[in-house]
Amino acid sequence: MKIVTAAEMRDIDRATSDRFGVHSLTLMENAGAAVADFVLSHYSSARRIVVICGKGNNGGDGFVAARRLHQRGKHVHVILLADPSELRGDAREMFSKVPVPVMAVHSPEEWKTESVQLTLHADLYIDAILGTGFKPPVSGLYADAIAALNASTTPVVAVDIPSGADADVMGHQTGAVARADASVTFTAPRPAHVFGQLTKGPTYVAPIGSPDEAITSSLGLNVITAKDIASYVAPRAPDAHKGSFGHVLVIGGSLGKSGAAAMAGMAALRAGAGLSTVATAKSVLPTVAGFHPELMTEPLAESDAGTIAMASLERLNELDEGKTVLAVGPGISRHPDTAGLVRKTVASSRIPIVLDADGLNAFADHASELNGSERPLVLTPHPGEMARLIGSTSTAVQHDRLNIARTFAREHQLVLVLKGHRTLIAQPDGTVWVNTTGNPGMATGGTGDVLTGMVAGFIAQSPDRILDAVLAAVHLHGLAGDVARESMGEHSLVATDLLEALPEAFRRAREQAAQKLVRI
Repeated sequence: MKIVTAAEMRDIDRATSDRFGVHSLTLMENAGAAVADFVLSHYSSARRIVVICGKGNNGGDGFVAARRLHQRGKHVHVILLADPSELRGDAREMFSKVPVPVMAVHSPEEWKTESVQLTLHADLYIDAILGTGFKPPVSGLYADAIAALNASTTPVVAVDIPSGADADVMGHQTGAVARADASVTFTAPRPAHVFGQLTKGPTYVAPIGSPDEAITSSLGLNVITAKDIASYVAPRAPDAHKGSFGHVLVIGGSLGKSGAAAMAGMAALRAGAGLSTVATAKSVLPTVAGFHPELMTEPLAESDAGTIAMASLERLNELDEGKTVLAVGPGISRHPDTAGLVRKTVASSRIPIVLDADGLNAFADHASELNGSERPLVLTPHPGEMARLIGSTSTAVQHDRLNIARTFAREHQLVLVLKGHRTLIAQPDGTVWVNTTGNPGMATGGTGDVLTGMVAGFIAQSPDRILDAVLAAVHLHGLAGDVARESMGEHSLVATDLLEALPEAFRRAREQAAQKLVRI
């Protein structure tokens, strides 16, 4: 799903009406209806609802939501932060149809009156004060209303965006911004929806009538949704067999780090790969083989340090035959002999490769050798590994994540997965996808190895759709973390919990892909 700026959103609405014949009143009706439907499905127990409206189109959406909720039996009050004579255009038209009591508040002094404070008693607030066309700072009566929302414990649903927020800001918001427990925006998200952490709970995008042809963006940014990965969680063909879903070869593991390769191999199977083989140093093979009986293993010559040795290169070239994808790096170590083996393996293989962990560190001084135009290449670094690849620091990477990911993917013609809060997936053409699933409980050893295996597992199922496979893996990896957090909590979550949570993550993604409202 494309991410658009506030100005582009205005152009999209205009094009929808001018070029595609969808009246602006229809767009507003559909927007307000989407908010009402969300409230009815997610806050069904809320009986008294107060809709706080500004005088612009955001308020117009609020008027529609109020009417719709009233028609469904809710006890609705509207507070208008303006004189009704100030309303214009579509907002004025929708105000004329409001069938519930409306209290017009004209000043900060009037806001403090007892009658307003009594009206504010509610089970739910709908924030329809300011939309994405607003540029901070907010002041006066609107600021007082936002302060009241923030001081209250009553749940808040934001229409389009929490009032006071700058829709184009990717980071920290300045000035007064209304708190929100959830947001319902329309057509396409703006940068702040994806990067701004504006709501305590989810943000949903509602289609309101704009055709895909009208939705254009100059940002080169997209957010992954369940609809984007629907084909990967759909039911399988009845006549499918294990050969239909590819064979992953994981090259990794070393003395003391065998679990990383084992988790990657099992994650490939949990992601749906037909077969998974882990090739590892022969002394740690029994540990890997004992991790799960479904894993196949291959012993490799090892160094004195218990790492995979350069002498294994010929055997690895043989193992490459008949495999769909390689996953190189989990637990493989930084031993110089092993690092050399990694570089030669990557250079010689002609099937898709997923490179992670110390497989990436093997290229710390050899990043020029990474070229995805020779065969599909997917890198999955965390900020520290990314910093070593470009000769920088993890702090510098964190300060410029988007540009660094985009530039590296372009220069090396590969798919780069820069892990972290809002993991970024950069394509060779510079387009970037943003993932919104996942949580801090996943900041624990081994979750990256699970992601490596999942990426390889999805590529094994569709080696001609590398990007789609990566998007599915990253999104479901984070969603599995969110599922695991519900039972394990953030502090106690460990990497293998993700493997157990993946079936439920698949189920939820299937369910979300079928819904009209798109969760981001």
